[in-house]
Parts: sequence; C-alpha cells; structure tokens
Amino acid sequence: MTQRTDVVVIGGGQSGLAAGYHLRRLGIEHVILDAQAAPGGAWQHTWDSLRLFSPAEYSSLPGRLMPVQPGETYPDAQHVVDYLADYEKRYDLPVRRGAWVSAVHRDGAFLRVATDGGDWRARAVVSATGTWTRPFIPAVPGRREYTGRQLHTNQYTNPAQFTGQRVVVVGGANSGAQIAADLAHARVDLTWVTQRPPSYLSDDIDGRALFDAATARRRALDAGGADTGGVASLGDIVAVPPVRAARDAGLLVAKPMFAELTTTGVRWADGSVADADAVIWCTGFRPALAHFAALRLRDSRGHIATDGSRAVDEPRLHFLGYGDWTGPASATLIGVGRPARDAAREIAGLLRA
Repeated sequence: MTQRTDVVVIGGGQSGLAAGYHLRRLGIEHVILDAQAAPGGAWQHTWDSLRLFSPAEYSSLPGRLMPVQPGETYPDAQHVVDYLADYEKRYDLPVRRGAWVSAVHRDGAFLRVATDGGDWRARAVVSATGTWTRPFIPAVPGRREYTGRQLHTNQYTNPAQFTGQRVVVVGGANSGAQIAADLAHARVDLTWVTQRPPSYLSDDIDGRALFDAATARRRALDAGGADTGGVASLGDIVAVPPVRAARDAGLLVAKPMFAELTTTGVRWADGSVADADAVIWCTGFRPALAHFAALRLRDSRGHIATDGSRAVDEPRLHFLGYGDWTGPASATLIGVGRPARDAAREIAGLLRA
C-alpha cells in the first residue's frame, strides 16, 4: 500500500526532529520515518563514557532547551537520548518507528520513498540519516590478513571489552582521543596512532566556541570573504576533562601511523613492530545516502551538489545534519536548527508554487 504526505523526513535523530519541529510550525503535513526501534538516534549506540563538548544549554534543538544534567557540566549520551525522547513527545512529532527506507525514486510530481512496510509518495523529502551507520576504514595494507579483532568507533562501548589485551587505537580526532583516554585510564595496554601529532584546542574551548567558529566561516564564505578556517583552525581535539586528564598524566602519547598491519599486529615504516589483540578504527564516517542511488545525484567524485541544504539536481530533496556540507555545524545539536528552519521554509515555498 502506498501512503501520501507532503514531506517525508528520513531519520528520526536530532536532525530529523529539528526538521519536524520547523515543518510543524509551518503547518506542513509530514511524516518522520526512523529505522530505530526507540527514540534517540545514534546517541543510543555510543560508548559509555561519551560526553557532550558543550553544557546542556548550548546543546539544544530549536524550541526546547536541554535541561541540565544534575552534577554534570557536560551531559552524557543517555541524557541526550532522554532529551530527544522528550522533545519528540513534547511537540507530538509524527515519527514512524522501525521504518527502513530502501530507496527513493522520482514518480512524476512526487518522490516515492520505498520502505520495508510499504511506499510513501511525497512532494518533498528531507534526508536526515546522519553518518553513524556508515563507518569509514582506510585501505591500510595487511588489513585483511590481520587475525586480531577489528572494530570501529560505533562498536566500542567501554574498556571492559579489552581487559588484558593489547589495543591499537587509530585516529587523531575527538573520537580517537576520547576512546584512547578511556582505555588509558583503565590501564589497558594501549598504543595510540595518528596521521600527524595530536592538535589540542585550548583547554578553555568547548563546543560553544566551535559552533561560533563554524558559523563565522560559513558567513564569511557566503559573503565572498576569505576562508577563516573555521573549526579546523582551532585544532582537532577538544580537551574534555577525561582527555585532558589522560594527556596531563602522560597516559595519552601518540605514535605516528603504522605502515601496515601484520597477521598479529602492526609494523611501522622503520621496521619496528607491535603485537595487538585488537585495532579500533576511529577514522570517521561517511553520509548514509545509499537509498538515493536511483536519483543519480552523485558527480564523478561521489559528491552530491547542494545549494544550502537543497540538492541542486533535485529541488524536492534536502539534506540535514551532515556537517558543513549542509550548513555550519549542522551535525551538532545546536547547529542543526538553522539549516532545518531554512529547509522547511524552502519546502513551504515549493509546496505553494
């Protein structure tokens, strides 16, 4: 059976909820299709010690401040899950759970969204699928021959997984530093490797400054000015308290990236080796967009051209929550509100045309 609505939002995490909030405010009929069985998006699946970079009041979706978590300056992931669940309920957002989107097709004046529970026909679609389900692992020599355990950031939960083991953590950004610090505090036999020496932001900088830097960069570029460098100009790693403590205690020392994996560990370019029972790849993610293949929007480099959040070659499609590609800091709680508002307004104009 095919159902109809004005807008289908794909993804019920923070970006999908922000889109739903603004669509509802404009009186636009919509549905939010979420593959998850419960509210909270990817925040349900993070590692146990994860904390936000910003205080609660600076980590909020439009219309509803995140409440302070008692005893915590930087809320944990479960607090975020609880906040998103409350947000969804407070605004009575039309989320359909367990709806897995397999493809989106052009269908005359509509876009047809195919799911495992039937199709939807909509006049516009908002993609808010994020990146958590599409981890990236680089093509390092020997990766297929290595016989130890390999996992990505999205499979790490806590140091208890690695008691008595030798672990290599790969990655010099925030997830690599935080997971390495988590293991170091637990006295796991750790080797942390990075492509270049770790670059920490000043200890007094948190997510508030990152959002401001990303916004200033986007405004400068939009006005035709020079690139300010944005967040990248400040450093790669936010010195959240556990990372700062591990660094200052000498527990967080990075080695250069190894040249290859052996069957039992890693080998550096100078020939030195280290055995490893497990390798944790903290090497980032890519946008989860496979369901748009039928629309043929990717260029020769695999990119989808956008004007703001709108797909250049398919004006009925908007992307939210994938980083600077779709709005400054749009992959953050505080940053997604503005591009979600702008996308909703553009969609309202499209529906009136």
